[in-house]
Amino acid sequence: MSQLLDLEFFATLAKHPSLRDAAQHLGITAPAVSKRLIALERRLGVRLMNRTTRRVSLTPEGEIYLLEGAQVLESLEALERKVTGARALPRGTLRVVATLGFGRRYVSPALSAFARSFPEVEVQLTLTDRPVNLIEQGFDLQIRLGDLPDSSLTARLLARNRRVLGAAQAYIAKHGQPATPRELAQHACLFIQENSETFGTWHLRSGTHAETVKVRGPLASNDGECVVNWALDGHGVLMRSLWEIAPLLRSGRLVPVLPKWDLPSADIYAVFPTRNYLSAKTRALVDFLLDAFEEHRQDRDGRW
Repeated sequence: MSQLLDLEFFATLAKHPSLRDAAQHLGITAPAVSKRLIALERRLGVRLMNRTTRRVSLTPEGEIYLLEGAQVLESLEALERKVTGARALPRGTLRVVATLGFGRRYVSPALSAFARSFPEVEVQLTLTDRPVNLIEQGFDLQIRLGDLPDSSLTARLLARNRRVLGAAQAYIAKHGQPATPRELAQHACLFIQENSETFGTWHLRSGTHAETVKVRGPLASNDGECVVNWALDGHGVLMRSLWEIAPLLRSGRLVPVLPKWDLPSADIYAVFPTRNYLSAKTRALVDFLLDAFEEHRQDRDGRW
């Protein structure tokens, strides 16, 4: 029994950025949490967490203990459901992370509806465009765009989406429409700046032919909405997801640039560390989001 309690205790620690935060959640003091963690590590004979004054992170042994421990706890929960005939109700805290723009426009309203349907689940939404490590940062679910960087993660497709190039009519009238990707190097381009680095390299593909272009421009930002507004003001060509600028393309406020060329994938996924041992609360949210975005998933062209 004490081993199962240790697994539950460690799973709680892993969902919080520091021992102090975990202590507040558990209703005990930070020294008590630290003492219990030390005792657990001493019993196992390995270090499970790296500690600093501000945060904790999992060691490789800690990741194994967390992931395989979650499987043990889920198996026990499934066994009890099978024996009692009861179905686990979604409850508890659910930590979700999403990108700033899409999270604000689409994920936040979906979570509002989810909260009404599942009042026993407390959802904490974090919006960021910085890279996220689900395990180390203790998130249950991530909503992300594009290909997955880590093959160990499991992803469910929520919605199809494409990246496109566009510019204001005024810019095209003054500078002309690029005929090939290489001509973008002679145009003012607007792009996203992340993690203190400016990403000015665009990759385009038409059939089997691929082009990589280094672009430059007068303005860059870490916020997509700023870039869209600059494009509307006629400052240059932008690359954005269709979910963000589809209404502007339909209205003619932006016009497509190089529409016959494809850009890197921007499909939208719900991502989590495991598939077979999802908690009831995470499974409920994934199913809810799949229903909410079904129409965008069925449209293979990624129209919004």
